[in-house]
Amino acid sequence: MSDNQKDQFTQDKDSKQLEEFGYKPQLRRVLSMWDLTVYGLLFMVIIAPHSIYGFVNADSQGMAPLVYLIGFCAMFFTALSYCCMAKRFPIAGSVYSYVQHGINPHVGFVVGWLILLDYVFVPALLYLIVAGWCEALFPQIPFVFWIVFFIVVNTYINIRGIQMTAMTDFVFFIVEIGIVLAIVIGGLMYVLGDGGGAGRLTIDPFYKPGVINLTFIATACSIAALNFLGFDGISTLAEETRNPGRNVSGAILISLFIIGAVFLAQTYVAGLIEPNWEAVKPETAFFDIMEKAMGTGFKILLLVVNILAVGIANTLNAQAACSRVLFSMSRDGLLPKFLSKIHPKYQTPYAGVTFIGVLSLACAMIFTVDGLARLVNFGAISSFVVLNISVIRYFFFIEKNQDLYGLVRYLLCPIIGSAILLYVWTGFDALTQIVGFSWLAIGLVIGYVKSKGYKEVPDAFKKSFV
Repeated sequence: MSDNQKDQFTQDKDSKQLEEFGYKPQLRRVLSMWDLTVYGLLFMVIIAPHSIYGFVNADSQGMAPLVYLIGFCAMFFTALSYCCMAKRFPIAGSVYSYVQHGINPHVGFVVGWLILLDYVFVPALLYLIVAGWCEALFPQIPFVFWIVFFIVVNTYINIRGIQMTAMTDFVFFIVEIGIVLAIVIGGLMYVLGDGGGAGRLTIDPFYKPGVINLTFIATACSIAALNFLGFDGISTLAEETRNPGRNVSGAILISLFIIGAVFLAQTYVAGLIEPNWEAVKPETAFFDIMEKAMGTGFKILLLVVNILAVGIANTLNAQAACSRVLFSMSRDGLLPKFLSKIHPKYQTPYAGVTFIGVLSLACAMIFTVDGLARLVNFGAISSFVVLNISVIRYFFFIEKNQDLYGLVRYLLCPIIGSAILLYVWTGFDALTQIVGFSWLAIGLVIGYVKSKGYKEVPDAFKKSFV
């Protein structure tokens, strides 16, 4: 069998699998596990610690690497739940589709509505952050110009097709990995050399006697777990992926392990270069530390790369993920139908992509960074909890995988994941919970109207073998 024949066989198999869930193939299947892994890494932002290192390091009293290690462990259990559902339900709707089949369509809609708090508002949040950085570097250019510029660029790339998005991701992946290597190698040379470094390696950034206790671990978990949000976005591309059952779940775990490693490496080196966490300003701590070790030119390079990484790579993938969730919910008739329109040439949900671009501009003009961050975190954490519950219900109780493996994989791991997330959830302030529950109430009303009193389910669900 030739390579073309193998590809066609795989395409036919994937299309038939999708049709079993009641949907016609509409999106172009071109992505591999590697494409998804790069997508996930850029969604989580390989160099994310740069902008928040000072705050995380101060809250942890100089143990930022330990915070990220705890954060990785916290999100690992929820990532396992995503992998379970991605293998069983390779559909573009991500947590909306997973809970729809794992519990029921009505709960699925409510959870899909909650995750929209994350997916709809995170692009606007990122545009605000990047525009602020750009305004600081180029004060003569209006703040709003940068927001419009990045929205136009990302919307154009996303509409042109998932292949163009993947190619753009690859370019930024190379740049960001190059920066990480420069930080680690250059930082270690400074620390171990005679240029003012400590001249030795130490475990102090991971462990300080008398500081670590259960309260510290709980606080660190609530800080760091949110820095790993984004691995879930991989699952939104299931219908544009070859062999999605295997590749989506594989990419989720691979990207999570890689991002955990690069977070640890960068923050560990920064902790070695400047062990006195009280000696630097939290707002610019990482950049100032790198300037100390590698010069002003490298500091400026870091700022530029952060602007491009967040302004294009991160927001590009966030916009893509959100448009796929909107596509999935609208084709089920739960959101306005125009959001499920597919571009005739590029086979992308161009209406959803454009809608997110326009909405991001409006939100960036109305909300603050702090306000949007609260909404994003409430939606993500709440929907993750229900996802873990759906894994328990479907795999452990409905499919009755109740041997030792099933007990650990489908019961114990989701329970641990939910417990961690619930602790993080209780840390939200009163305003966040008021806004979050208000959003939930709106979704409940919409779901009630669309389902005629929560009685009707989407046509595709009726046709599914579930």
